[in-house]
Amino acid sequence: MALRNDYEIVLGGFRRMLERYQHRVEVVEVLEQHRIDQPVDVALYDTFAQHEPEHDVVAEMLANPMNAVVAIYSWNVEQAFIDAALQQGARGYFAKSMPAMELVEAIERVAAGEVVTSPADGRVRSNAALDWPGRADGISDRESEVLALITQGKSNAEIAAQTHLTQNTIKTHIRSAYRKIGAANRVEAVLWGVQNGFQPDHARSRR
Repeated sequence: MALRNDYEIVLGGFRRMLERYQHRVEVVEVLEQHRIDQPVDVALYDTFAQHEPEHDVVAEMLANPMNAVVAIYSWNVEQAFIDAALQQGARGYFAKSMPAMELVEAIERVAAGEVVTSPADGRVRSNAALDWPGRADGISDRESEVLALITQGKSNAEIAAQTHLTQNTIKTHIRSAYRKIGAANRVEAVLWGVQNGFQPDHARSRR
């Protein structure tokens, strides 16, 4: 299988999580915003720093003949997102709260031709085995997403619209994150983010 995400640390954490299951699932590619260039049974799209799967990314992955099956891996498991992904042609939609063993089983099932989705229950907590930028500094998964969007230059209003949270909630996450990283303002937060893995690799490559 292959995993696609914009953040190197997320890719690395996912590979480590599945290391003990190498006899069942082989991770042949982990990549940032690049086309998978070898045949894989399952291509998994990780939606970190996105409220829902980007439809154009899903479409591009589905159109790639190297991907036998495409599945989504997300912290947001809402029925509307699941339905939209399946309508596009994805064969799986997995919550990040799934233990590694359950995730391996789900990957095997979609590779075998089944359609597998996690129960729809809105936003879920992430699997404790996963990693995300800033976790070592005490930053939560949601704060990490908000910092990633700030580092991308998004305004509070844009972040609220993208995450479907209120601007007051976004401000609460920002204040908490700033306190943890020692940032006094947005400029300092962006600088910290760039230096600590919060800028997606495709953004770095464009610059």
